[in-house]
Amino acid sequence: MPGKSLFIVLFLLFTVFPVTELALLIQLGRHIGTLYVILLILGTGLLGAYLAKSQGLSVLRQVKARVGAGQIPTSELIDGVLVLFGAAFLITPGLITDAVGLTAVVPPTRTFYRELIKRRIIQLLAQGVVHVHRS
Repeated sequence: MPGKSLFIVLFLLFTVFPVTELALLIQLGRHIGTLYVILLILGTGLLGAYLAKSQGLSVLRQVKARVGAGQIPTSELIDGVLVLFGAAFLITPGLITDAVGLTAVVPPTRTFYRELIKRRIIQLLAQGVVHVHRS
């Protein structure tokens, strides 16, 4: 029943998760005030845009250096995807998305995610779920 599990994931992602974020923002607004919550949302949006640019350019330089050295930039490409997703999460209003986005963009915690992704890819290759075709 893959269709049923996809429905549950989509329901959680597009309904339950945003409602949870909204509830957290409302509760935070009750404690610190609406204006401060709005400023927090705008601040994390600006931070997300800044980090996306600075970390994205840093990753791009690393990719160019690896390619220039004749190497495949595997880690750097994963870092690029993490920076992109992290920045999108930071720009999206919400406390949970901000926390996840920040950890995906900042290099020390991004390394944790990168290694997790690499291990998962290796696992999928070993199980035969993912195939690599060479031409």
